[in-house]
Amino acid sequence: MARIALFIHGLSGGGVQRSTLNLAATFVQRDHEIDLLVGTADGPSRSMVPAGVRLVPLQRRTRLAYLPLVMRAEPALRRSFLKPVMLPLLPQKAMFYLPALAEYLEMRQPDAIISADTYCNLAAIWARQVSRAPSKVIVSERNALSVQLRRPERRQAWRWRHVPPLIGALYPRADGIVAVSDGVAQDLADLCAIPRRSISTIYNPIHTGEVLERRALQPALHPWLQQGQPPVILGVGRLVKPKDFTTLIRAFALLRARRPARLLILGEEQERGERARLLALARSLGVGDDVQLPGHVENPYPFYRHAAAFVLSSYREGLGNVIIEALACGCPVVSTDCPYGPSEILEGGRYGRLVPVGDAAAIAEAIALTLTAPPPASFLRARGAAFTAERAASAYLALAGLERLGFHEAPGSFLDHAQHVA
Repeated sequence: MARIALFIHGLSGGGVQRSTLNLAATFVQRDHEIDLLVGTADGPSRSMVPAGVRLVPLQRRTRLAYLPLVMRAEPALRRSFLKPVMLPLLPQKAMFYLPALAEYLEMRQPDAIISADTYCNLAAIWARQVSRAPSKVIVSERNALSVQLRRPERRQAWRWRHVPPLIGALYPRADGIVAVSDGVAQDLADLCAIPRRSISTIYNPIHTGEVLERRALQPALHPWLQQGQPPVILGVGRLVKPKDFTTLIRAFALLRARRPARLLILGEEQERGERARLLALARSLGVGDDVQLPGHVENPYPFYRHAAAFVLSSYREGLGNVIIEALACGCPVVSTDCPYGPSEILEGGRYGRLVPVGDAAAIAEAIALTLTAPPPASFLRARGAAFTAERAASAYLALAGLERLGFHEAPGSFLDHAQHVA
């Protein structure tokens, strides 16, 4: 039995949280001791923390507490590399938990710590250096950094311009570097001058087959999903700009002008005022009565199962967990061909229509074609089954040297879903 720590920002309702909790549950099933380290212990995903997982809220410290640790860890690193950590007026929040993370590693000394997202990854690497713990560090990059640099949130633009050199200097110190898609892996290699052969692709642990089936078969309580209602188009994701729900609503208005339909968008409001703005847009386009944004839904699987089509409208996705969830429930998919995951998941359009980013007319047309001739649900479910938590868990444990590759998998099956490319 190994002791494994998982480190994420907090317990919001995003894809990083869901996939991390799926990974934690699978580790527990294999009798490993799991600590879930979070900066913020409250949020929509709190109730989904699996039984047997020890939740460890990290104490937030001040800039004066974490900056000396960074300087201690990096006495020889060029100061220009440290700009995104040392200089921002609004530091990235993972840095505030660096002292507590180092204290945790020194005290608990887990066999491995697996972190998710850029600044959590940097904090994990520095925390091990400062604590001198023997723990293996596995870092995972969830998004295409090049897209983040091209379209950053306004208040983060300066910081992200200086992140790639820092990643290039620090990530090679980890015992394993993971990207959630081949596109993200290549992007990380190109942008940060990291050898591609040192980056492993491990698709996100989206679901376990048994749990998904049990949750998907629960009743769909929303009145729009009952028999005899117009077809429902489904969107799922936090209400943030990169999800581009503006374009989805515009596309739905074009579709609604041609045929009866309704649009449900599930997800928590992370950017203040975004929900009101999207609903106002729907009203201005004349479809206000046919668009609802119910907020975060703890179990979205019955929605996927009963929806006529799922649409991903993002302008960037590291992988696109929600596409996999939809496929696993047999729901037809339309997606933007954004960097980088959707095309990999859908195999270039074989399992769902791909459309240009930001093109409302193309999305509307693809939805209409999908409603007219949906693929067989069994065909879609077979593709969704390729992204199980069991396969991802085997890959992470093998990368950390904690389990022999293939122990929990049929021979050869892992290589289809986790690659170490030369």
